[in-house]
Amino acid sequence: PAPDSAAPAQAAAPTPKPKSKPAAPPRENALSDDPTPALQPETFFVTSKASERYARIADQGGWPTVGVPLKPGSKGAAVVNLRRRLAAEDDRVTNVAKPSWDADLAAAVKRFQYRMGLKQTGVVAGATLRELDIPAAVRFRQLASSAQRLAGVNFPFGARYIIVNIPSTAVEAVENDRVVRRYAAIVGDPDHHSPEVEAKVVAVNINPTWTVPVSIIKNEIAPKMLKDPGYLTRSHIRVLNAHGDEVDPRSVNWASERATHYTLRQDSGKNNSLGSIRLSMPNSYSVYMHDTPSRNLFANDYRFLSHGCVRVQGVVDLAAWVLDGDSGPTLDKAAITAKIASGEREDVKLTHPVPVIWVYMTGWASADGLVHFRDDVYGLDMIGGLAEQ
Repeated sequence: PAPDSAAPAQAAAPTPKPKSKPAAPPRENALSDDPTPALQPETFFVTSKASERYARIADQGGWPTVGVPLKPGSKGAAVVNLRRRLAAEDDRVTNVAKPSWDADLAAAVKRFQYRMGLKQTGVVAGATLRELDIPAAVRFRQLASSAQRLAGVNFPFGARYIIVNIPSTAVEAVENDRVVRRYAAIVGDPDHHSPEVEAKVVAVNINPTWTVPVSIIKNEIAPKMLKDPGYLTRSHIRVLNAHGDEVDPRSVNWASERATHYTLRQDSGKNNSLGSIRLSMPNSYSVYMHDTPSRNLFANDYRFLSHGCVRVQGVVDLAAWVLDGDSGPTLDKAAITAKIASGEREDVKLTHPVPVIWVYMTGWASADGLVHFRDDVYGLDMIGGLAEQ
C-alpha cells in the first residue's frame, strides 16, 4: 500500500543514521630528509661502534621508561623521566632535573623523532612513546644484528647508486655521496620478504608486461580460478603454453599441479600489477623495482605489503634520474610520461648500469655517529638472544 493509505499502528522507528567510517589513524611516519645516505662505505664500522655503546648502556641498567604521553605544559616527575630517557642517547640534553616542559625539551623530542623516521611533532604520544619505551638491550640487538648483516657486503659504491633500506620502506638515489632523491616504498610482507640483494639497474621497461611467478599461480591464482573462472580474463592475464601459444583459461585444470606449467602474462596497461615502469635489475631472486596501480597504499604508515619486489612511489622521477644521460639515454619525466601515454612497450637500456643494493638495517649509524632505528618487521634481529621486548 501507499505510505499514506493507512495510519501506522505505531510510530515508525527513526531511520538509523548511516555509520560514519572510522577516521584513519593519523600518519606518524615521515620520509627522512637527511641528505646522508643510509648506507655508506663506513656504515658497517660506525654501526658496530654504536652497538658497543648501546651494549654499555644496557649493561648499566638501560634507560628509564617514560610510560605516559607528555606535551608542552606537562610538569613533574614524568618530565624529569623523559629528560633522563632522552639524555641516555642525546648528548645535547644536559639539564635532566628540570621538571617542566620547555623549548629545549621539545627540540630533543623532535631530534628523537627524526632518528626514528617519525613526524617531528615535539609531542610524546603514540609511536613516539612506543619507541621511547623500547629497552636499550633491544636497541643494542638491532645495531649488532644490522652490523652483522652488513659484514659480508662488498658493494661497489660509485658516483651514483640506489639504496633500498627495507625496514625504512624507502628508496634513496645517491649522487656524489648525497641523497638527491628519496621515495616512499612498498616492500615485501612478513610472509614474502624483500631479500637483501646487490644488483645493477640495466634497463627501464616502459609499459611492461608482468609474468606471474609460479608461487603466485599456485597459491593465489589457481584457487581464485576454481571459484571464479573469469578472474584471469578480467585481469587481462593471458595463459600461454610451452610453445608460447595462448590457451583458453577455462581449458586448464586449475586443481592440478600442471596449472603451474603454464606461463601467465598480464598485458601492459593501467591495470598491470607493475604499473607503467619497471626497473630491470637481474638477480637470483627475480626481484625488481616498479610502479603500481594501487598508489593509494603509499599513504599508509605500514607499507610491508608486496610479494618481495619493491614498489616506488615516484618511480617515473627515479627512472628520469637513471636516464639523465650519465647512465643511459637522456629521457626526462615529460618524455617518459609521453611514452607511457602512448601505451607502447619500450625497453630503454642503460649504457652504464647503476648499482643498487637492498639492505635490512633496523639500526644503523651515519658517518657522523647519529643512530637511527626502524621496526624489525621480519623478525630477523637475533644477536644477543631474545632481549626483553
